[in-house]
Amino acid sequence: MFAIVGMLVVLAAVIGGFLMEHGPIRVLIQPAELLIIGGAAIGTLLVANPLHTLKAIVGGVTGVLRGSKFSKQRYLDSLKMLYELFSKARKQGLVAVEKDIEGPKESPFFAQFPSFQKDHETVDFVCDTMRMVVMGGVEAFDVDQMIEADMDVHHHEKQMPIGALSSMADALPGLGIVAAVLGVVLTMSALGGPPEEIGKKVAAALVGTFLGILMCYGFVGPLAANMTKLADEEREYWHVLRVAMIAFMKGVAPLLATEMGRRAIPAHVRPSFTEFEAACKNRAPEGGQAAAAAPDADAAAATA
Repeated sequence: MFAIVGMLVVLAAVIGGFLMEHGPIRVLIQPAELLIIGGAAIGTLLVANPLHTLKAIVGGVTGVLRGSKFSKQRYLDSLKMLYELFSKARKQGLVAVEKDIEGPKESPFFAQFPSFQKDHETVDFVCDTMRMVVMGGVEAFDVDQMIEADMDVHHHEKQMPIGALSSMADALPGLGIVAAVLGVVLTMSALGGPPEEIGKKVAAALVGTFLGILMCYGFVGPLAANMTKLADEEREYWHVLRVAMIAFMKGVAPLLATEMGRRAIPAHVRPSFTEFEAACKNRAPEGGQAAAAAPDADAAAATA
């Protein structure tokens, strides 16, 4: 949402300033220049990238326009899901969660958390890790190393469309110059004509350079930068899940394991302990310190 607002602000500032100087808006409307620059930019993107990267670019741009999905509520829901999953495994045995882990799409347990279940990459990340817990025979340190490698591969894949879009942004000013040079060629071919005709062609050529620079620094470049931030947010989200799952694998009680995960959440979206405890216990947060002081069997057992 903010990305769309930002784009509108860019357009309003540029066009508004041009109109304040009594510039004729019709001069900026140059479909041929836009076709040359936009078409050539898309062409370079097709030449330089495989199909899966192109699909990832479309998905990344769509994600930027929708905004970040890693809100405080998303973290609360995820911590609650892990807490209930850990509690089920602790009380009923690891075999009780095996069916949920093997078939998360059909699992009644994960169906209670639709935002998590729709995120297929995160579902695979959690279920693959918990599968190691159920299987046993693997040290927590080794699982942690495996998770880190998985996160590195996933983050690298997220960076590929960002790099492709950044390269496209870097090419746009040059493509604007290409459009401008073509405009100069047309101008030179019309030197024997009336002065007003020559003036229009020179203006069209300069608009080509203007469009290339504006598209680079006003739209495509910021989109790539925003995609980078979203990729970093997803890595931070996975790190929270990683901390909680490794803590549980080491034998930490469910509430304390998820509390360790809460401490790894970025500060601007981190829920308080009261909010976290209330979400886990399915009740509204209480005022003062009443909620924080409420006894918890897992915490008491772990402290003992």
